[in-house]
Amino acid sequence: MSTRDPISELRERNELAEVSGGKERIERQHASGKMTARERIDAFVDDGTFEELGRFVTHRSSDFGMADQKIPGDGVVTGYGRVDGRLVYVFAQDFTVFGGSLSGAYSEKIVKVMDLAMRQGAPIVGLNDSGGARIQEGVVSLAGYADIFLKNTLASGVVPQISAVMGPCAGGAVYSPAITDFTFMVRDTSYMFVTGPDVIKTVTHEEVTMEELGGASTHNEVSGNAHFLAEDDRECLSRIRELLSFLPSNNLDPPPFVQCSDPWDRADDALDAIIPSESDQPYDMKQLIAGIVDEGVLLEVHEHFAQNLVVGFARLDGRPVGIVANQPMVLAGVLDINASVKGARFVRFCDAFNIPLVTFEDVPGFLPGTDQEWGGIIRHGAKLLFAYAEATVPKVTVVTRKAYGGAYCVMASKHIRTDLNYAYPSAEIAVMGPEGAVNILYKSEIAEADDPEAFRREKIAHYREKFANPYIAAERGYLDEIIEPRQTRGKLVTALRSLENKRDKNPPKKHGNIPL
Repeated sequence: MSTRDPISELRERNELAEVSGGKERIERQHASGKMTARERIDAFVDDGTFEELGRFVTHRSSDFGMADQKIPGDGVVTGYGRVDGRLVYVFAQDFTVFGGSLSGAYSEKIVKVMDLAMRQGAPIVGLNDSGGARIQEGVVSLAGYADIFLKNTLASGVVPQISAVMGPCAGGAVYSPAITDFTFMVRDTSYMFVTGPDVIKTVTHEEVTMEELGGASTHNEVSGNAHFLAEDDRECLSRIRELLSFLPSNNLDPPPFVQCSDPWDRADDALDAIIPSESDQPYDMKQLIAGIVDEGVLLEVHEHFAQNLVVGFARLDGRPVGIVANQPMVLAGVLDINASVKGARFVRFCDAFNIPLVTFEDVPGFLPGTDQEWGGIIRHGAKLLFAYAEATVPKVTVVTRKAYGGAYCVMASKHIRTDLNYAYPSAEIAVMGPEGAVNILYKSEIAEADDPEAFRREKIAHYREKFANPYIAAERGYLDEIIEPRQTRGKLVTALRSLENKRDKNPPKKHGNIPL
């Protein structure tokens, strides 16, 4: 008769699973400035709420001596927990087990929690720290990645998907974060690239470090592949929790409401003085936004990329909104390729998840130049136009100053189904700025005038008086109201309350063909 105690055996197996790749590898993980997979999950979810799934799963490979190397969990910790009391599914790759490399069994664990997240209507958060595909498994590992990519695609627009790159993420592995809605990276310890520095040197003879090629700063500032930059693992996890506080759990739920002590009709006199009287002088759009939203809090997305456009989440009267705003402090707030793509992706996310859009417009146009034209500014600018026009969530726009040319149309104008459009008295809505317009309209007269410069100044003043103001647009009904800046918060809250039960839809179709 067996004397084996089943309870003791279970406890021993649990203890073995919890040490993952062993104490030595855990110490090595800590020495590199990184938390372990289990430590990350514990720091991320509410205390005591994590329920692990698939703890005893192991790989099924027997080649290259793998039959003798089996570790419970096989390099990824999966399960569910609560964040601020709300259900969230999570997987954390464990670099202490086979370098976090992905096997067939490992991918099945991830796919299982993604399926559960979609069925339950809960966000999925992936904490990435992996050396890539497990070479010993060959095509089985590659198939595992493809299975995950498919689930990412099917879940897109159904539940929020958030990726945190907290270590290496290379080769095919990068495409899962790329499909998800938001990507976080950690300074100095995380990197992403399709091919590493050694391959690049062999093929193109370029010499580049891993940090320069695919570090957190590179992807936050240059490529735009990452949306948030954290200084360490703990800050990264805390910021994911903050992001989730603005997001609904799925595409059928409303965004989470938070009790607000900031008066809904607060009038901030300082807003009246932010916009300079001279239209060519910059001001900080973030300062304006801070004076309007609840408690002055804006969770900026893509903060370090395409800074001529500001996008992010804020609250108005306790309800989340997506903010899109031109930034006059950077490139005068023009729209260029990067800003257009950044804005389009953000607008489409908000529309997919029932988050109202508030647009602050001060745009002199699209950035001119051969780099922009040859780089496809027409196609990329059309992405932002398409995203706004397609969006059926409540949309409210405030024109703070310039709204010139095609950029006026693109930035949530009345003509692309924006519900309510406001403007400040400082707004200038025209095909182009007064100087450029006069140079075209009076080209021959200026050349023939006795005093060309005096004639030109006279015509500029006349054009500015006639067109560079919001009143003609208001007469046409393209603006619903001209307001004082100090009134903005109350007007926006009232507008969004009126749009709470908005119903709008696009024509029946499988999907549109956004100009990718």
